[in-house]
Amino acid sequence: MGDGHAHARPAWGEAPPGLLRRLLARARSTFDGERGATRSTLRELPLVLRRGELAGPYLDAERTGDHRRAGAAAAAAMDRSLAGADWWPADAWGHRALWHFEQAGLTLQATRQARRIGDLRSAAGDPESARRYYAEAIDEARDIGAEHEQGLAALGLGEALLQLGEVTNARRLARASETLLYRAGGPAGEIARARRLRGSEVRVESTETEEHR
Repeated sequence: MGDGHAHARPAWGEAPPGLLRRLLARARSTFDGERGATRSTLRELPLVLRRGELAGPYLDAERTGDHRRAGAAAAAAMDRSLAGADWWPADAWGHRALWHFEQAGLTLQATRQARRIGDLRSAAGDPESARRYYAEAIDEARDIGAEHEQGLAALGLGEALLQLGEVTNARRLARASETLLYRAGGPAGEIARARRLRGSEVRVESTETEEHR
């Protein structure tokens, strides 16, 4: 891909999520470098976030050990940060939401949160980092039978791979995503995204042919 597609990679502020520990034990060699970062406890909220306006509901829930409510508050803070393209705070909040959902035993919410961290990192210009979150979300969604989440994670991974120039694998994931989303009754817009991705290779090949004429 050309220089026009290059992005500065943000400095991410959180370790890999605990949800992935079981899956990382059987993860692919691609992810070997990240296996060591597992957590049984959560770090203290960074001071810059603790003093922010989004921290209040989260800190209240955290103090009482209400993981369900803390996860929801962190996810809401992630959404607010995403609205302003504040990637680092969004990533930090996203990981905290994931950790709390894990502790509450909310597997579907945790799986969705892992996929959303992939979405965040891909949107921030770091598809290489995003692919791990998508891949693990696919595995977890498959384990619990959450076809809609599995389809969205496959779509996100396919789009990340396309950014990385892996067009054939991106199209393969697009086909799987389209099938899963259709079967799960996903919105028409999501299915249309999968169909667009499935057709990407034709457009790329056409462009390359024109460039070599």
